[in-house]
Amino acid sequence: MSNGKMQAPFADVGAQVLEAAAAVSLLIMDVDGVLTDGGLYYGPNGLISKRFNVQDGLGLTLLKQAGIPRAVITGQDQPCVEKRLQDLDIEGYYPGCFDKRESYESLRLQYGLEHRQVAYIGDDWIDIPLLRRVGFPVAVANAQPEVKDCAMYVTKERGGHGAVREVARLLLHSRGLLETMVDTWKER
Repeated sequence: MSNGKMQAPFADVGAQVLEAAAAVSLLIMDVDGVLTDGGLYYGPNGLISKRFNVQDGLGLTLLKQAGIPRAVITGQDQPCVEKRLQDLDIEGYYPGCFDKRESYESLRLQYGLEHRQVAYIGDDWIDIPLLRRVGFPVAVANAQPEVKDCAMYVTKERGGHGAVREVARLLLHSRGLLETMVDTWKER
């Protein structure tokens, strides 16, 4: 039985990671393999559907409540992704970008941020150019080895299975907001 106190989150995370996470003023993510499990599900009509994790969604909502904008830059352009991002009120959506650098610069300049103030979560080679630019590069647990090599933080969870929620918790923890936010839910 718990005494009502949270276990010390991210006790194994070093000071450099916490400092980089605390500087983040914009979170950008890939979709396939990050917000989803990477699977493409084809229906009989040829339309693609994808599996999203509801806990990732709440994590993104909590980041919005904390004043951290969220954006997506992805190589594909699928209606199901656009719908999910609308449901989560994601501020920026850039579909069909195999070279993500231009969209990244547009977002960074829109928010008036330095590279060190941006986090990016990726899983595959297409994400490497952004991971090498941002101040807080993150790879999901099931990312390609070369992607993990570019990351400052590698999640314990797999893409589409809570990795984004883990990053959201880390960003909130780095600001001292995580326990307070949890407490508001305990008091309801």
